[in-house]
Amino acid sequence: MIRRRVVVHGLVQGVFFRDSVRRRALTTNVAGWVRNNADGSVEAVFEGPPDEVDRLVAFSHEGPRGARVDRVETLQEAPQGLSGFVIG
Repeated sequence: MIRRRVVVHGLVQGVFFRDSVRRRALTTNVAGWVRNNADGSVEAVFEGPPDEVDRLVAFSHEGPRGARVDRVETLQEAPQGLSGFVIG
């Protein structure tokens, strides 16, 4: 089990970024959350098997159609045993 936090910058709000991430997470064994930040970025935490977390991190670099991802900050964190995946 690993945990990654991503902060995605660019045109990432108002393009269904959060719901796209949530829907992808719900088809995997990844738990966590995704939220909009006041600065226009989207932040998410993914916890789960390394290959599934890595796929969500990779999607964060692309986003859904209509998004423009300029930069992604990725941080490694200690897993906290989250369950489920929510939009915050």
